Order: sequence, then C-alpha cells, then structure tokens
Amino acid sequence: MERKRASQMAQLGCVLFLWFTVPLGRTVHVSPGFSVPGDINIAGLFPIHKGILNTSLTHPAPPECIGLNLVGLNKALVMIQAVESINNSPMLGGIKLGYCLFDSCSDVTTALYVTKSIMDPAGGCGAQMNSSSGPRPIMAVIGATISEVSIAVARQLNLELIPQISYGSTALILSNKDRFPAFMRTVPSDNHQTNAMVKLLRANGWNWVGIVTTDGEYGRAALNSFVSQTAEAGICIAFKEILPVILSDSSYEDKISRAVKAIRADPKVKVIVAFATPTHMQAIFSSLGGGAQGKVWVASDAWSTSESALGGRSLSSVGTVVGFTFKSGDTPSFLRYLRGLRHLQEPPKNSSFVKELRAWQNHTKAQGWLPTKTLMNNIKPESIFSINLAISAVAHAVAKLCSVKDCRSSKDLHPWELLTELRESTFQMEGKNYTFDSNGDLTLGYDITLWSSDKGVVSVNDVVAQYDIRTRSFSYTSQDTREKILDLKKVESRCSPTCQPGQFKKTAEGQHVCCYECMNCTENHFSNDTDTDECFSCDTDIAWAPAGHTYCIHKTLEFFTWEDGFGMVLLALATLGILLAYIMVVLFLRHRHTPVVKAAGGPICYLMLLSLGGSFISTILFVGRPTNLQCQVRQVLYGVSFTCCVSCILVKSLKILLAFHFKSSVRTALHRLYRPYWIIGVCVGLQAVLCTLWLVLCSPRVSNIPNPTTILVECFEGSYVAFGAMLGYIAVLALMCFGCAFKGRKLPENYNEAKFITFGMLIYFISWVTFIPTYVTTSGKYLPAVEMVVILISNYGILSCHFFPKCYIILFKKETNTKDAFFKTLYEFSSKSSGKSNTDNSMSKNPPMHCSVVSAPSAKFSKKEVLSRALDHFTSQKSSNVLLPVHSLKAFCRRRNASI
Repeated sequence: MERKRASQMAQLGCVLFLWFTVPLGRTVHVSPGFSVPGDINIAGLFPIHKGILNTSLTHPAPPECIGLNLVGLNKALVMIQAVESINNSPMLGGIKLGYCLFDSCSDVTTALYVTKSIMDPAGGCGAQMNSSSGPRPIMAVIGATISEVSIAVARQLNLELIPQISYGSTALILSNKDRFPAFMRTVPSDNHQTNAMVKLLRANGWNWVGIVTTDGEYGRAALNSFVSQTAEAGICIAFKEILPVILSDSSYEDKISRAVKAIRADPKVKVIVAFATPTHMQAIFSSLGGGAQGKVWVASDAWSTSESALGGRSLSSVGTVVGFTFKSGDTPSFLRYLRGLRHLQEPPKNSSFVKELRAWQNHTKAQGWLPTKTLMNNIKPESIFSINLAISAVAHAVAKLCSVKDCRSSKDLHPWELLTELRESTFQMEGKNYTFDSNGDLTLGYDITLWSSDKGVVSVNDVVAQYDIRTRSFSYTSQDTREKILDLKKVESRCSPTCQPGQFKKTAEGQHVCCYECMNCTENHFSNDTDTDECFSCDTDIAWAPAGHTYCIHKTLEFFTWEDGFGMVLLALATLGILLAYIMVVLFLRHRHTPVVKAAGGPICYLMLLSLGGSFISTILFVGRPTNLQCQVRQVLYGVSFTCCVSCILVKSLKILLAFHFKSSVRTALHRLYRPYWIIGVCVGLQAVLCTLWLVLCSPRVSNIPNPTTILVECFEGSYVAFGAMLGYIAVLALMCFGCAFKGRKLPENYNEAKFITFGMLIYFISWVTFIPTYVTTSGKYLPAVEMVVILISNYGILSCHFFPKCYIILFKKETNTKDAFFKTLYEFSSKSSGKSNTDNSMSKNPPMHCSVVSAPSAKFSKKEVLSRALDHFTSQKSSNVLLPVHSLKAFCRRRNASI
C-alpha cells in the first residue's frame, strides 16, 4: 500500500506541475516537468502548451510557453499510467522503468532545448536520474506529437542513436531511415492518410476540392503527397492555402483571411481537405461565420478529434466534418485512472505548488483541487492507443535486452542497443502482435469518424468506417454508418457536372482537366462509365453504336429471310411451280398415247417438266441465310436444269425447221443428222463443263458486307464473268429456239408448237433483259429476290405457253384430243397449204407436186384410211412429233399410190 501510495503521489506531483505552471501566467521550461528514476529511464515529449511568445532577438533564451493544452496534458498522463502499469507487472522481472516528462510547447525551438537536456547526462533530466552507480542515460524518447518537432528532435537524437518513438508524427520524410535511423512511430505515415483521403474523394465523386495546410514539415509533406495522388486519380485542386505554423507569425491573420476568401470565392468547391491544427481551424471557422454551411471538411489526424476547432460554434454552422484518425485503444482503463486521481488526498503542505493550487482553485471556483472532469472531456482515444503501443514496444525491448545484459549497471547499457532490439522484436498488446516495418512504422490503418451533434452536444469520436492500409479499402462498422457515408454523395463538389455514360469530357486548352464540357460520343463510339476522357470505338465489322450510346450493338445479320413477306410469296410460287411440273408429268404419263401428248413431244416433254422442276427448286435456295454450299448449288442447279429445258425446246424447234423450211434433198440429209437426245446431251454437257470450271476456278461463296447497322450476308458469285457466261449460254440457246420456232409459226392452230415456243422465249428474253439493269443497280438483302423473280417468270412462261394449253385440252377439251379431230385439223391445214401452193406455182408456171384431192376416194384406200395411216406412220417416228408437214403427207400418198 505504501508503495502504491508513493506512486500515486508521484503521479499527482507531475499533474500539479503540468497543470499549474501556466494557467495563471507565463512559465519558462528548461528542466523536466517531472521525473521518476528507474533502472531504465525514458523521456516523454508532450505539447502541454499550445505555443510560445516571440523568441528574444537580443540574447539566447528559451521561449516562453502560452496557452494550456489539455489534450497534451492528457497524453502525459497516459504515459505515466502506461509506465506504472508496466512497472507493476512481472514483464520486466523487477527492472523498473523511470521517466522524465517535458513540455515541447508545440514549438521546435523549445523542443531543441528539451532534447539538449535529454542528451546531457550531467544536467537536466540526467541529473535527476542519478543513482549510486552514476548518472542514468535516457534510453529512449517518446514523442513528439507534431511532425516538425519530431524531425528537429530526431536530427539531434541521431547523434547518439537514441531511439525515438512518436505517437503522432506522420510526416512521410520520417520513414527515410537514411536520414532518421533512430526514429520510429506507432502511427502510419501521411502517405497512407492521403491515399485514404483520395479514395474517399473518388468514392463520392468529388474532383474539385480545396486544401488548407500549414507551413511546416508536416503540412508541406502532406500537401505534396496529396497533390501527387489526386493528380493520378483525376482530382483537381481548386486552391491551396498554406498557413503559418507559429500562431504569433506576423502574417498569420493575413493568411487566414486569404484562405477564407479562397473558400468563399468558388461556390463549386464544396469539399475542403485540411492538414491543420485545431487552432488554425478555429480561426477559419470564426472568419467564415455561416459561410461554411453545406461544406464537407475532410480533417487530418491533426484535428479530426478536436472539438475545440469549432470554437463554441454549432456543427451545423460549420458543415460536415469527416475525420481520419488513428486506431483507438483502451479508453475505459484510462478513465478509471483519472477517477482514481480525483480521490487522492491533497499534496503535502510543504509542497511549492500549494500556494498556486489554492490560487487556481479560487480563480476557477472548481470543485475539489484536481480538474479530472475537465481532463475527461479532452481525452483522445487514438492518442491513448498510440502512446500505450510506444511504451509497450519499449518495455518488450527492455525485457529482451535485460535478459542478456545487466540493466542495473548503467555502464553496460547504451541507447543504440535498445534501438536494435526495437527494430527486431515483436511485441504484444491487447492480445495482438505488432512489429515495426523496415521504415520503423506500424501500419495500423485509420478510423474514419463523422462528427455528429445531438441537442447541441457535438460528438467527434463516432467511428463510421475503417481503412485498411494493406488492402487500401474501406470497411464500414455497420449498415447505418454505411448509409451515413453514402449520404455524403449528395454533396457535389465538381467544377463541371458529371458526364453521363455515352459522353466524354472535352477540356479546353489551359483549363483544369476537371473543368470540361460533356460531349456525346460520335457514331460507332461509346462510353460505359461516367466522366470518361474519351469514347471507345466499336468494331465496325460486327458492331455499331448511335451517337451518345453506352455500348456497342451487335449488327444484325441481314439476308432474304424465310419470314419476309415478299420471300414467302416467292416461295409459295416456287412450291406451286414444283407441284405443277410434277403433276403435269403424272398427267402426261397417264395420257401418253393421246395426240396432244404426242404433239407435245412425248418423252421430251417429261424431261422438260423435270428440268423445270429443278429450276423451281433452285429458287428455294435463294431464300434464307446463305452458306457456301448453298451459293454454289443454287446457280449451278438453275444453270444446268434450265439449260436442259431450253435444249428440249431447241430440239422441237429444229424439228419444225426441218419439216417446213428445207428442200427435200437437204431435209433428207439433215434428217439423218438429227438426233434429239444427242443434241440435248451436248447442250447440257457444255453448260455442265462451264459450271464446273466456275466452281473450280472461282467458286461462289458467302460474303459479309458490313453496313452501318447491319451485316449483309449474301452470296458473292466468285466471278461475274463466269456468271454472265452461264446466263449468256442459256440466252444463245433460247435465241436459237426463238429463231427456229418463229419460222414455223404457221401450223395447225390446235397443234401449233412453234407459236408457243416463240411466246415462251419472248417471255424469257423480256424477263432477263429486265433482270440485267435491275440486278446491277439493286443492292441489299432483296438482291437474291431479283434473280428469283426472273427465274420464276421464265419457268412460268414456259409452263404457260408449252403445257397449260395441252393440259386444258387433255382435261377440258377431250373431244379434240382424238384421231378424228386431228384428221380434220390436218385435212384443213393440208387443203390450205395445197391451195396456196397451187396459186403460187401457177403464177410461177411451175406446177406443184402433190396428191390431187378428188371428190371420191380411190379404189384402193378411202380418204379416212389414208389419213389414218399417215397419222400412224408419223406418230411412230422416233421424233414422236405429230406435226405432219405437207411434203411428208404427199410423199406418203405417192408411196401408197393413193389419191385423196
């Protein structure tokens, strides 16, 4: 109990000194505020005061500190509690940690005086730490808070490699071990903090922000890191205002006014990032008045948990404050510690502080003599955690060092030995293991706080999210806090409005990249994200995009489809043609012995109908998505089948020409050469050879032609010369048919094959002459339909002229499809031909050779018998053509010695 009481009294003495040296006046600090000796001694550097008066320019003297900083006082108490907790634990095996506390007054010059005292074992802190074995050196320094102070202190401590562990200095430069080999810290560097800030800005779409910082190592380093990272993230800095670190600087007020003017000048800047102290922010908020409403302040660790920055103003008058703070620790334990101090008895009457204590009590009218309630209201949880980490790291390093060395002999201990242990050791606190990295940093991440106000009470420690340095990502503490963070997106801090998907940013020369005009993507270009710098092009071979579109649209395949209305009509006609052709084949087979079928050519007409069926089938291949095989088959099938049909017509035309338009001697010679099936085979064979060469040398194939929004899938004929040669060959045959048939057009009307051939070929010529210019000038999916129509017209022309009349006679004029009817027609035609021949011969005085027609039949044959035998004779010929020429009839009469 006595030992515990002595420890508490020592703590109380420190509290009294730290608290009462300033409130009633100005105090100069040269010696440590308080010291407790131990086997291993460490020093603590804390900002107990907010600043200093102007340094004397007439003679060297330590600056005078002003403005009590309750937060700094709490930090000193945290270190005392942490050290006493270590000393009361079995961790060090009886080794005691001593400590010596100093006030840096938030000033570099003052901190340098303190460092000089720390490094002097014969005076200052060292003198108070003397033991029977001699002066005890300071083995480590805990502090400082401000980076600029830590940098200055670290340069001096480097001389003797005294370990320095900061609980709040975050300047990036301190991670450079070439310049600061003895410096370590329990907080992450500003590089991680600025990275987290930039990610927050990007997540909320803020790309037009302002920045306020201080003119010191901390502020400059944070500014440089932030600017470089925002540039990479596409975030622009609207203004940068740098404030003096020293509050007594002559330009302080002017710089504050300038910063306020910049904040007010651009209403588009709704988000301001501030690397400043609570005092600086209080001055800015005071000058802004109500002009800060609607703003979002992104607070650095320097003021993110300092309610004093409001200066007594309401949170609504300032706006929204999002803070980045260090990880928090065991706050309840420290609160219990403060409550325990409140119940201590008064200091001894001989204490030099009693007079000041009583004067302070009368001045503040405080209850009791220790302001624990005021201290509780100025607790910084993140500082508690960071200081405890620093003390724990030192304790574990001391334990490891003292396990191999005698720590009670000061001559055997050196600070750089402890530094080596700190770098290599892993220590534990609150159940977690911690290790300093190669830069001497602990990468613990950040807590994200969102200031809130309830009935005028401002809370600055509400953690809404956490930032993991390793993964560089945010995690939310709950769904409610996630929604609070997402609500920040309602604030728009942009120089230009967000460019929507389908647009791109067009920046004018000389402007910030964040100040731009939104332009729609041009045709065949797209953007699928907001604020894209350029539009991406579509692969125009397979895709397209209208202007201002967010994605590429696959081009639809365009071809003459089965579902097309026009295509359905043509397919119906083709199908009907196929059915008619094969129905006629069946019909003609059933009536193959009738004069009409024999007059149509007999077996040749069957071949014609089958060829027409093949031609009709070829038209079906013009519909649907084409393939290489389909492209090749459809033209060849049409060419060969229609050539076969026209060849049959040519045979019939030649028969007519042979029967009527040659002299008897010539006709007899030609008749020996006339072989119908050989002629058909040769004609079709030549077309087959032509088509084979076409397929081998330049075969038709599928061609994809990209259009603006579609891909036209069509058959490329391979060689238009070959295509034209195929059609030209058919045309030559058709022209021969037409010429031969035209000369034999004056036959018996009921059996006049020549007239039908003539009309059928005329229809063919008209349709294909029309086809050529139409095919050349037409493009698109209906190009196959053009050829399909022409083929159908040609086919139906032949069906109509050659077969429909005969079908009509077979089905509906059966009385004319008899031998008697044939005799009558033939007799009338022979009489007309004989009469005309007699007239012509009498005028030329060249009597004709013919059987005379008498009124009575001859004694040997009757007239009917002669005609019947003539019909039987000519229908039995291989030509199977019953178109009986007059000359053949006369020859038959002479052979039979008959007179008609």
